[in-house]
Amino acid sequence: MSDLRAAIVVDDATDRVLMLGWMDDEALATTKETGLVTFFSRSRQQQWTKGESSGNFLHLVEIRPDCDDDALLIRAHADGPTCHDGSTTCFTPWLWRTILQRQAAGDTASYVARSLERGTAYVAQKVGEEATEVVVAALAESDERLVSEAADLWFHLLLVLRSRGLDIADVEDELLRRNRAPRREATS
Repeated sequence: MSDLRAAIVVDDATDRVLMLGWMDDEALATTKETGLVTFFSRSRQQQWTKGESSGNFLHLVEIRPDCDDDALLIRAHADGPTCHDGSTTCFTPWLWRTILQRQAAGDTASYVARSLERGTAYVAQKVGEEATEVVVAALAESDERLVSEAADLWFHLLLVLRSRGLDIADVEDELLRRNRAPRREATS
């Protein structure tokens, strides 16, 4: 077996880092030949193509080695979520990852699982309640209380996204799109 190289996969459309895998020469050759990003599994000691079990393939756009050829930057188009937990990226914020894990576990003792089971209308109502509490805290309560209420709102916003089958990356993409949009000049 040849030396393994770290392969950092980046979404070609968004520049978002999707995952890190390992490639040997055989996985690199397979990737170039098939156009599907293929890695070497260190635990199974064999090649695997991303998406072979989930259907969420990574379609190769470009491969760039780093300056000393011991790491690769792979630009790709993803067919769906890249992470095994259903996230767009394996570098998802911890809170989003926790929500996904608790939903997948389906434990009725979990507030996340129970809330998502109740549906979007329930979670959306919670967002409204928490938003009101943020406004009240901002106008009449301590900084600590505002932070606490903001945390509740943030959490419930993530829950409502999940209840609709969206990803936190969708919000990030929208904000980036808005930032790139041409700005209108003010007229007097």
